[in-house]
Amino acid sequence: MDPETLKKYSALHPKPAGLTLQYGTAGFRARAEHLGHVVFRMGLLAVLRSRAVVSTIGIMVTASHNPEEDNGVKLVDPLGEMLHPSWEEYATQLANAEEQELQEIITEICQKAAVNQHKDASVFIGRDTRPSSEKLSQSVIDGISVLGGQYHDYGLVTTPQLHYMVCCRNTQEQYGKATLEGYYEKLSKAFTELIKQSHSSGESQRQLKIDCANGIGALKLSEMEPYFPKEVLIRLYNDGTKGKLNHLCGADFVKVHQKPPRGLDMEPGERCCSFDGDADRIVYYYKDVTGHFHLIDGDKIATLISIFLKELLAKVGQTLKMAVVQTAYANGSSTRYLEETLKVPVHCVKTGVKHLHHKAQEFDVGVYFEANGHGTVLFSKAAETKIRQLAKEEKDDEKREAAKVLENMIDVINQTVGDAISDMLVIEAILALKGLAVQQWDAIYTDLPNRLLKVQVADRRVIDTTDAERRAVSPPGLQEEVDALVKKYKLSRAFVRPSGTEDVVRIYAEADTQENADALAHEVSLAVYRLAGGKGAPPQP
Repeated sequence: MDPETLKKYSALHPKPAGLTLQYGTAGFRARAEHLGHVVFRMGLLAVLRSRAVVSTIGIMVTASHNPEEDNGVKLVDPLGEMLHPSWEEYATQLANAEEQELQEIITEICQKAAVNQHKDASVFIGRDTRPSSEKLSQSVIDGISVLGGQYHDYGLVTTPQLHYMVCCRNTQEQYGKATLEGYYEKLSKAFTELIKQSHSSGESQRQLKIDCANGIGALKLSEMEPYFPKEVLIRLYNDGTKGKLNHLCGADFVKVHQKPPRGLDMEPGERCCSFDGDADRIVYYYKDVTGHFHLIDGDKIATLISIFLKELLAKVGQTLKMAVVQTAYANGSSTRYLEETLKVPVHCVKTGVKHLHHKAQEFDVGVYFEANGHGTVLFSKAAETKIRQLAKEEKDDEKREAAKVLENMIDVINQTVGDAISDMLVIEAILALKGLAVQQWDAIYTDLPNRLLKVQVADRRVIDTTDAERRAVSPPGLQEEVDALVKKYKLSRAFVRPSGTEDVVRIYAEADTQENADALAHEVSLAVYRLAGGKGAPPQP
């Protein structure tokens, strides 16, 4: 590494004075104009990581469901998973270093992580449709080039597509071809095989309205459309031709505001779904005959998938262990249904995809979804091998057919990360195969009314939690107050946790009625404001 070149390029991407950022679950996120130095340095880090693990590493420039003015960057590890936690610390260190310390910190990372500077390095780059993304990915390339790394720039892709490419490359294309065509072909072929079995083909074509959040999802779905079988009729809304990214639309908006996005007219009973800005989350919804809006979130998606997989596993007759992984935000009704009615074990982990993904890897079949619509299904190597073998060799017709359906499910699912396009195909296939209307899916269980609130605080670190974030251990007295408030309402629970991205404390409450859930959330927010250093005016009901 040439210190002069590093100095020269680093000066082209100066760090704004006094800016400190933390690498979290979503990587770095900030206003786009503050990120030039960060993405340049993540280019450097990706080269070091690639040399450390002797594999291709991914870098995605996106801020997902954040407003258009923001941007962000995150690294993708060799099998398409999130960056290893020990390297998150290096990322934070590097991003916050003063320019004259860069050389020293790079040397330090190389020593700590045993990086051989003479190894080849390879990085895959992708970006979303934000106006700032192209310039920022150019800065990533500067960082990679300074340290002599090789790169392939995929340009505009969804976040899950980049994860997929990285995994394909590092499995010597056993997972699939590391091209967009490869992705479209693998998923659509498996999907086509699945819906061939469905009895509803005689019905009118199944139409789905998709809100693309004015983001990358619209571009990639239109590219993929020619690969779909003709039974699939999708109509894209908020496709980025006129609206602003994530503004009054997208999965996050629909989930938080519990109402349809702008720019999409719904007729009663029509199936609709929303992607988020980088197409790694999906939620479904519909309007009933009275005009009432119904949201089908990640919990209900996980439940539909679990019902389907459990039936197939029973038919195949294998003793494969299946489990569902949720966070504290999962609706209490979904947990109860999965455990008591479906008899599938449920595990609760801390918020953040990496925690869910990690836990799901412990099972033969691990289904994980966050309530916000981010999730996927993981199959263990052993389970996958067994299923593919049965699909080929099983003599019993029913067992073999069930194994084939499972095999196609494995191929339509993007196991590297939550993927709105892949999840949509999985859901559409299951609804077709089971002949379910969206209302019937929704009626599997009834959500307990709930409310999400946030309280601004001077420092979110004063709140510390335990038990998968379901109980607060500090500040003193807060959990006792929450417990006392929860006792006042039926079927209720509430928890508080610090946000991973901003100085706010997030509050979740559920109870037997909406009125009670709202009241409980408000009372808890007052306790947080009082005991955890609330900023500004106290929360209003």
